[in-house]
Amino acid sequence: MVLATVTPPWAYTLQLPQDPRGPGIARSTLRTVLRVHGMRDLVDTAELLASELVTNAYRHSSGPYSLRMRGAGRNRVRVGVWDSNPEIPAPFCGGALEEREVLAERGRGLQLVRQCAESWGAYPIRSGLPGQGGKVLWVECAFPPCPGRGRQPE
Repeated sequence: MVLATVTPPWAYTLQLPQDPRGPGIARSTLRTVLRVHGMRDLVDTAELLASELVTNAYRHSSGPYSLRMRGAGRNRVRVGVWDSNPEIPAPFCGGALEEREVLAERGRGLQLVRQCAESWGAYPIRSGLPGQGGKVLWVECAFPPCPGRGRQPE
């Protein structure tokens, strides 16, 4: 009789204050979590994606934000970032960047995220409680990368 080894599902949430050191702490935590779960091959891509998302949350929201990481299958991770700003940026709400945005010196990080992620998305968080609304931007990355890399799920 052969027993299959089942990896239990895992998820971590890191609450971050409105502090310029937050994105660095998020990257370090993500690296550690992926290594502990045997996903070393995902570290570089996941760190790049998470860095863009948490930096965006730090820059464009006025309160705390959080990073959530969870296993999404074998050699696959989903990274989500919640912040209190309800506005979903154009690259994540299906809008294309205008020419002036493509040529801008800032604001292209989320376009980079879309190109490097296996899948991505966003959803609003609606709540009647102050400071509990906002949005979540999420990405998934896998190793080896999927052939349809950078495509939003339908």
